[in-house]
Amino acid sequence: MSGHSKWAQIKRKKGVADVKKGQLFTRLGREITIAAREGGGDPNANFALRLAIEKARAANMPKENIERAIKRGTGELQEEGGRLEEVMYEGYGAGGAALLVQVLTDNRNRTAAEIRHLFTRGGGNLAATNAVAWMFEKKGVITVENAKNPDDLALELVDAGAEDYKVDGSILELYCAPENLKMLREALEKRKIPFTNAELAWIAKNPVKVSDEQALSTLKLMESLEEHDDVQKVYTNLDISDAVMAKFETAKA
Repeated sequence: MSGHSKWAQIKRKKGVADVKKGQLFTRLGREITIAAREGGGDPNANFALRLAIEKARAANMPKENIERAIKRGTGELQEEGGRLEEVMYEGYGAGGAALLVQVLTDNRNRTAAEIRHLFTRGGGNLAATNAVAWMFEKKGVITVENAKNPDDLALELVDAGAEDYKVDGSILELYCAPENLKMLREALEKRKIPFTNAELAWIAKNPVKVSDEQALSTLKLMESLEEHDDVQKVYTNLDISDAVMAKFETAKA
């Protein structure tokens, strides 16, 4: 499966980059604020906001925190600190695996210095804008666990916007154009098929292989980046083998 799929599995299984509740709520709140700022405060009319709110609820974020984050985005409440801006940092891990680091920050200069330090300490290096972004494309992604007949299901959902899919055991990952994510999600809901995740993500066009040692080093770098307060998501084109995944999980146990 893709590096995106494997990294998501690692985080679910072992709690990689798991953070204290306060830090997690801050991260989720920022995502809600940005979505509300860009598309308005009505989740029925703003699908990105709806997704952000659902993630927050799944993490048991208090209702008042969610409402406050929405109001910050719509301008009803003043944002704490400076105004948040979304920044994408690009770089390389060991062996040349590409990394995209999605950040929400109120101090771009501070965050840039800290992200650069994490790359250097982790054996990677920060790159210039557009150095690796061309290796990725933005997609809607829906993950279905314990899928029955995943191949048949994926083919059935082509009319609902599914463009591609990957299967790993009983886990089905569906890919679609960003504008079709809502339609694809509704198709699963109509069929009463539960899914564990629905999001917009940067997916590598061509995953790359590196040595096991280099792959482990890159995973550790990704973990340290995701633990940074301002980092929302880290994406990679690394092809993570089952053996490397198992080694990383064992080291974290």
